[in-house]
Amino acid sequence: MSTTETSLSLLVVVASDPRASHRPAEAIRLAAGVAAWRKIAVTLYLTGPATAAVSADCDDFVDEESYTRYLPMFVESGGGLYVESSASASNAELPHEKMSRQQFAALASKMTYLLRF
Repeated sequence: MSTTETSLSLLVVVASDPRASHRPAEAIRLAAGVAAWRKIAVTLYLTGPATAAVSADCDDFVDEESYTRYLPMFVESGGGLYVESSASASNAELPHEKMSRQQFAALASKMTYLLRF
């Protein structure tokens, strides 16, 4: 990859409830696909009800296959997975880091692109 390609970055912010909307599943599928492409650094930030996506129990999620298939794929591809620091993810199955709103603001200001779901 050239320097230009590796300097591109995408932040995917997911705030929708995975139990009520298909939007978080689509965001995760999109993030996994772009991260696998390896031409842009992808970071996924879960906030609000979307923080449930890192839990082991996704049976009641809309389009649950996207969580069981694409979220692990995203993590394996080296994408950064962050969860709002105020969220409780006690039964988290996937490796992730907690991030404060201030840290999120700093991260977002450095990104080339930002998508919000």
